[in-house]
Amino acid sequence: MIIYKPTPKIQAMTFDLDDTLYDNWPLIVEAEKGLLNFIAEEYPNASHLAKEDWQQYKRQALRDDPELFSDMGDLRRIILTKGLQESGYSGAKLTDAVKVCFDWFYFERSNFKVGEAECQLLEKLSQHMPLIAITNGNVNTQQIGLDGYFQQVLKASRQRPMKPHAHMFDEAANYLSVNRSSILHVGDNLEKDVWGAINAGFSSAWHACDRPMKIKNEPVKVLPHVEIHQLEELLAFI
Repeated sequence: MIIYKPTPKIQAMTFDLDDTLYDNWPLIVEAEKGLLNFIAEEYPNASHLAKEDWQQYKRQALRDDPELFSDMGDLRRIILTKGLQESGYSGAKLTDAVKVCFDWFYFERSNFKVGEAECQLLEKLSQHMPLIAITNGNVNTQQIGLDGYFQQVLKASRQRPMKPHAHMFDEAANYLSVNRSSILHVGDNLEKDVWGAINAGFSSAWHACDRPMKIKNEPVKVLPHVEIHQLEELLAFI
């Protein structure tokens, strides 16, 4: 553990999920790849669409409606609708196709289990203080084995702007009803998690599981209170 700034006694913790508790990017890549194959098999009229076509639909959707940056689920439904519609599907068949494809992707995107060591840590922490998950993603926490550890799971959406916006931090603080500086937010992103948490009055711990933790290689707006190289180091705050 590297301590950059002192913290008060920690009374609660909030956790980012993707790339903090598990390496998310390979999971998304595989689910995206699988979705293209699924669409080609189940909806052959759209089989000509390549990855680049779907990326173009995504870029256009975000240009048309920037709020979609905060809502991964809504964004994917809009992308699927656009591609399938332009491939000739319409009416009830289009509606059904979008739902089937979305459900397939969402299951595969969450088709893994968080590691035993991470779950054991969360179990120990949850016995001593309340834990809340705050994520910009939309992973199914029940499917990946995390539901039992968090009193709330806050996911970014149109109504909950993504971190570093203060909305989800504020919601967590209102639920916890403790001094904000006594809440330690743990996350991998030095802008969305660390800067966002500090701006909301939280203490912050930087931990990334998907890359070497070299702070000089990161886009830093503000230093975290602590840098955690092993999640077990969080037990020091009990």
